[in-house]
Amino acid sequence: MIRSELIQKIADENPHLYQRDVERIVNTIFEEIIESMARGDRVELRGFGAFSVKKRDARLGRNPRTGESVPVEEKHVPFFKTGKLLRDRLND
Repeated sequence: MIRSELIQKIADENPHLYQRDVERIVNTIFEEIIESMARGDRVELRGFGAFSVKKRDARLGRNPRTGESVPVEEKHVPFFKTGKLLRDRLND
C-alpha cells in the first residue's frame, strides 16, 4: 500500500471527511514521525511497532570492484521493530 492508497481508503471509510483533510492528517502523522526520528527520538505505535534510529559506527569497507579498502563514515539509519499484535497477526 502506498500513501495515496492509504489516504483513499481512509477517505472511503469516513465519508464525513473531505479527502483533502484526510490527506493533511496522514501527511501530518508522517511528518511528525520523521521529525521525531530526526531528533533521535523513538516513536511507538502500540500494537503496530516502534520506529527508532540506530547509529552505525565508522568502519573500513571494501570496494567490490577493485578490492581496495575504503573508509565508510559513521551514519544513522532508521529501524523498525514490529509490535506484538502485528507480529501475531502476521504469523497466525
